Amino acid sequence: MDGISDVAVGVKRGSDELLSSSMYNSPNSGMSSISDGTSNGSDSKKLRVEDRVGDAPPSRVLHIRKLPNEVSETEVIALGLPFGKVTNILTLKGKNQAFLELSTEEAAITMVNYYSAVTPHVRNVPVFIQYSNHKELKTDNANQSTPSSGSSDGTLTSPSSPVLRIIIDNMFYPVTLDVLQQIFSKFGTVMKIITFTKNNQFQALLQYNDAGSAQQAKVALDGQNIYNACCTLRIDYSKLVNLNVKYNNDKSRDYTRPELPAGDGQPAVDPSMAAAFSKDSNSLLGALSPLSAAAAAAAAAGRVALSGHSGNSGVLLVSNLNEEMVTPQSLFTLFGVYGDVQRVKILYNKKDSALIQMADLNQAQLAMSHLNGQKMYSKIIRVTMSKHQTVQLPRDGLDDQGLTKDFTNSPLHRFKKPGSKNFQNIFPPSATLHLSNIPQDITEDDLRVLFTNSGGTVKAFKFFQDRKMALIQLSTVEEAIQCLIDLHNYNMGDNHHLRVSFSKSTI
Repeated sequence: MDGISDVAVGVKRGSDELLSSSMYNSPNSGMSSISDGTSNGSDSKKLRVEDRVGDAPPSRVLHIRKLPNEVSETEVIALGLPFGKVTNILTLKGKNQAFLELSTEEAAITMVNYYSAVTPHVRNVPVFIQYSNHKELKTDNANQSTPSSGSSDGTLTSPSSPVLRIIIDNMFYPVTLDVLQQIFSKFGTVMKIITFTKNNQFQALLQYNDAGSAQQAKVALDGQNIYNACCTLRIDYSKLVNLNVKYNNDKSRDYTRPELPAGDGQPAVDPSMAAAFSKDSNSLLGALSPLSAAAAAAAAAGRVALSGHSGNSGVLLVSNLNEEMVTPQSLFTLFGVYGDVQRVKILYNKKDSALIQMADLNQAQLAMSHLNGQKMYSKIIRVTMSKHQTVQLPRDGLDDQGLTKDFTNSPLHRFKKPGSKNFQNIFPPSATLHLSNIPQDITEDDLRVLFTNSGGTVKAFKFFQDRKMALIQLSTVEEAIQCLIDLHNYNMGDNHHLRVSFSKSTI
């Protein structure tokens, strides 16, 4: 059963989602299901107390109120995923409330600070988030759901078939045949896969070389998410015991017969998609680039446009800018934390607004989810998807006062190099900054003075062991944003250019 944990998102699920994975039922997993019965008695009494207490001290447990009816745990969890690992959840469905536990208090503080500026919405309904009086969520193992291999639609429920029927729910991002093969091959030899769409749902039939492997995969994977907060696997046994595959292409594959034709009129696998889903990609399950995965989490949280739902370009509209201070370069530096900015245009007749073209839609969604509602030059900026497909450069000979700049070939793009460590270090704006590429002769005092001169109040500082990297903590997120804009790529001497990014750590 190696590799199961690669698929788990790391959340504890509620009783409305049957846990059919032995990993959740093992005494050493530290994970348990939460029965709706937990919401009765002491928890609901505590909840009434919390309704009266608006200013609880920071806690990694957050209290979420005014949730819409029939909200799923996945939707609640998605609110927290962009800020850190979600370790527990308790939903009080009769009260339209929930408790969400994050892995660290810092992640919870970042989440509360973010949503104090940007009202979170679930199913287009505004919800309210505050610190809970609870310091951790304790769940009752006695109420744990029991695994079930039954099916409500009459399909075979005994593990005598080596063929599984797979349905993908909440499919915000594409799931390909190759992704399924990579996930399911952890439990046995995958022989054949056929994918198709039925009732507007992506489905697949997958055949193992033996029924035991199929049973193991079903127990481990049913109900799991392929990506954070989306693409949920629903697995049953098929009535079929053998699949007849005629073509090897992006819709079907017989791994025992590589000589099969691609088939007339069948599209070949798109090269860019094949690259994104290659095993060498530095990502969750080797299947989705980290920028896409982060954008998927943000999209699932309902704060950003989903691919194909609202525009299909990577152009953002940023408004409420400080027109006296903002420049194309400052927008390039800030938005470049979340993607490779191609072009920036500050609008000639409305200089508090700008268009920013990112490298692709995923990067645009990621930047929007993290920067909408942040303070830049003392003003809370608004970031939305633009209807424009590209940012137009001024015509030759036309002077637009330097309001438009092309960064297409900038050497400062953080994500141009495949497999870059920058992919692993994408965090929401925070008061703590990560510094790298520090020259050996630079001291802590040198850096403190540098950041103080840029308008920051330095609260704490810590060198890493090799002294080439450091953490510096400022008094506010706004100060950190300002310092990052001013000091990223700052020449420290001898052509050492300081690298600055947001950190998830505190000092």
